[in-house]
Amino acid sequence: MKYSVVIPVFNEEENVLELHPAVTEAMDKIGDPYEIIFVDDGSSDRTVENLQGLSPVTIIRLRKNFGQTAAMDAGIKQAKGEFIITLDGDGQNPPSEIPKLLKVMETGNYDVVSGWRRHRHDTFMKKAVSRGANLLRKVFVKDNIHDSGCSLKVYRRECFDNVDLFGEMHRFIPAVLSWSGYTVGEAEVEHQPRRHGVSKYGWKRIIKGLIDMISVFFWRKYASRPLHLFGAAGLLLIGGGGLLGVALAVRKFIFDVPLSESNLPLLMVLLFVLGVQFFVSGLLGDIVIRNYYSGGRKPYAVREVIIKTKTD
Repeated sequence: MKYSVVIPVFNEEENVLELHPAVTEAMDKIGDPYEIIFVDDGSSDRTVENLQGLSPVTIIRLRKNFGQTAAMDAGIKQAKGEFIITLDGDGQNPPSEIPKLLKVMETGNYDVVSGWRRHRHDTFMKKAVSRGANLLRKVFVKDNIHDSGCSLKVYRRECFDNVDLFGEMHRFIPAVLSWSGYTVGEAEVEHQPRRHGVSKYGWKRIIKGLIDMISVFFWRKYASRPLHLFGAAGLLLIGGGGLLGVALAVRKFIFDVPLSESNLPLLMVLLFVLGVQFFVSGLLGDIVIRNYYSGGRKPYAVREVIIKTKTD
């Protein structure tokens, strides 16, 4: 298998009927063996029924709505191709742009090529939020691409050998890979208006994306040395408590000021306790998270996998 096209979908019953033939047309022109993987993220409409009438297609059904990142991770783990192509299921990423990304990957010898929706056909609010997120991303993530939110991307298979996706981290895959030494390129692509259905982009996704951006920032800076963050904060608090303790000792034994009339001794103890907690709890939390996901656990559950070939 040369290419695997991974498409997460949630309540896109009309769009999948138009998207599938567009993908097959684009991939047939390329001429190499490919597979199309639709990951149904707990749709409540006729998305699955419509997909079952198409071929060739692999349908992964999740048991409920786990989110786009979980759906993408399920599709990537199912994929068998040397190159993995991802795009949204809303039809706004034209599959006809796939050869453009593959050409950039070949000429630049990149491991990842990300689409850049320079001229977006979205609502004013969605574009405004995206611009704000891009500014924060440049500060926290520094992935050196213009449009991390564009799902139209091409990856080499080996990029995901040691990568598990959770939260809203699908936007930051190029950043995570670049920190591991993978090369990331970019190609300007077209962006179409949504023709059917409604956008799933809401305030909850904005908050989750912001939280995950901060999480990615932490991994970029302190993944291999978490004690440099938590240890420094803990030592500062402990040091503050120690200085306060010295000051209290001077007041008590030199100036004979009674400590019972002040709340400063309580503050000293609080600084010590907080310092120790910062030092220990942050490290333990980091260890617990790493052990949880390294044990083969996934933040989603697959109901079934349906594979339909051209002859079906």
